[in-house]
Amino acid sequence: MPTITTDDGTTIFYRDWGGEGSPVLLSHGWPLNSDAWEAAALFLAEHGHRAIAHDRRGHGRSSQPWAGNDMDTYADDLACLLDALDLHDLTLVGHSTGGGEVVRYLARHGSDRVSRLVLVSAVPPLMLRADHNPDGVPIDVFDGLRAGERADRSQLYRDLADGPFFGHNRNGDVDRGFRDAFWLQSMACGHRAALECIAAFSATDFRPDLAAIDVPTLVVHGDDDQIVPVEVGGRRSAALIDGATLTVYAGSGHALPDTDRRRLHADLLTFIDG
Repeated sequence: MPTITTDDGTTIFYRDWGGEGSPVLLSHGWPLNSDAWEAAALFLAEHGHRAIAHDRRGHGRSSQPWAGNDMDTYADDLACLLDALDLHDLTLVGHSTGGGEVVRYLARHGSDRVSRLVLVSAVPPLMLRADHNPDGVPIDVFDGLRAGERADRSQLYRDLADGPFFGHNRNGDVDRGFRDAFWLQSMACGHRAALECIAAFSATDFRPDLAAIDVPTLVVHGDDDQIVPVEVGGRRSAALIDGATLTVYAGSGHALPDTDRRRLHADLLTFIDG
């Protein structure tokens, strides 16, 4: 398995598909791994791009250190990967928690290697409701995730897959295969990593990071996202990023890389090649 070793000795698994075209780095959501992006990676590689996707520390085939389950460390791990592969003219694509990771990477490490950014159903600018963020999601929601993770994580992931993550609770029309794959990937995430990442994706304030982004940015969000509501995530992120383009998928939920993959793939390719 291809891996790199980060500055603190953590092993990060990655997959690297395609040939000579400009590279695209795909960052996954919680509590998944790079398998969540395999359809997009295959599509992009077949259309002339080099597609790279990694398992975040604590997730999937990467090692599971006790420490470092926070956005700053995730971003620094990503920097180690990009440096090891010596990538340039790179498009960063982040889904959900992965959107936070790539935004924090740009804030901490700059855009010398990066030419474009895509945020898909992403957690920035700030999910958690607070006095300075009154329109956010109540902390009870995230406390409920933590309680489920501690009590019966397998059932938690079943409930998310059969409910709000894919929007299966709306019409009961999401393929069992997608929901089973979510559960399987989630169970491969380390227990501590999954638990601590809840705080990382919900309570990290990305507003200063977004204001500093200096590359062309596409923000894609479903208007029926039950995990990161579009008014909490996509619309506010697009407003904070200078010159960002916002694309809203009417009636779509959170798991766009699966449920809306054909449209998303086309939009990614148009943006990257444009």
